[in-house]
Amino acid sequence: MINQVEVRNVKKNFGAVKAVDGVSLEIEQGQFFSLLGPSGCGKTTLLRLIAGFEFPDSGDILIDNKSMDGVDPNLRPTNMVFQNYAIFPHLNVEQNVAYGLRNKKLTNNERTSMINQALDLVGLSGLNERSSNALSGGQKQRVALARALILKPKVLLLDEPLSALDKKLREQMQSELRHLQKAVGITFILVTHDQEEALTMSDQVAVMYDGKVEQVASPRDLYERPSTKRVASFIGAMNFIECKILENGKSLKIQDTVLGNFNLSKEQVSGNSSNTSITIGIRPEMISILPKEKKFKNFISGRISDISYLGETTYYKIETDKDLKIFNISSQNSFGQINHIIGEKINFKVDFKSIVGFRE
Repeated sequence: MINQVEVRNVKKNFGAVKAVDGVSLEIEQGQFFSLLGPSGCGKTTLLRLIAGFEFPDSGDILIDNKSMDGVDPNLRPTNMVFQNYAIFPHLNVEQNVAYGLRNKKLTNNERTSMINQALDLVGLSGLNERSSNALSGGQKQRVALARALILKPKVLLLDEPLSALDKKLREQMQSELRHLQKAVGITFILVTHDQEEALTMSDQVAVMYDGKVEQVASPRDLYERPSTKRVASFIGAMNFIECKILENGKSLKIQDTVLGNFNLSKEQVSGNSSNTSITIGIRPEMISILPKEKKFKNFISGRISDISYLGETTYYKIETDKDLKIFNISSQNSFGQINHIIGEKINFKVDFKSIVGFRE
């Protein structure tokens, strides 16, 4: 695939703060790419550097193999959807969408056709004359998208565009954005702090911390094979155990843990291979509570210390009998299932193939 956007060792400081610290990325043409991380990690600054609202202190940004060094935002093949939508309240829907066409030499028919195509694309056909003040949050978001897409940019930049929406509408818009991106076929670069949002919509995700890119991967690889403990703890929930290891050919032998002794393949482990200590991570859904009426081998015993019922999922906090280790377990709810209670003694097992290890 052809790289649409390349970020080459870009640095940007604001005083003593290293907002973007030596970031390099390659974003393929037609990808839905997300920049994910906590507040202050540098993701919005990086997006603004791509847009041209800020300029790097060093490094370079290329779009279609052309350096953007010194190129103003209005001369770049990009457009941006802002967090607050930036809808003009004194203009109706059509006037807002057409705002970017005001300096274009178009006939009335060409202009009308482009507006109607953009509105149809975002599901707002027939609302041309509606006042901006009469729009819902979701409709305002669609108007902002139509206005950004009407100029047919090669790259659409989205700065936390769904953060102001309620949960149900946000989930609906995630699906719509994904379908819209595939329909228009242009590169989308999304900034978000919402892990679920990034995993749901993206082809590739870059996780950022302290101005640096920690990992770039597909959503599945990011969740199932995080490369650092920091990424693992940020993307979903994770149980961590500190262990000692011994080299054992193609695998690593983990010893003296609450889980007993077991082997990990080297593919399950990332980090410095010289370290003799390791942190292993286990997702809550990879731990199963065992039926009491059946006998199992290689199980762990403990007591339920807390229960959180979330509708489709229940989270259990388990205190183990050995070493007083606390495990978080998630279980998909179904009708007729056994309802566990706080204080109940249970047995559980771990899917060892799902374990990841970090030698940091």
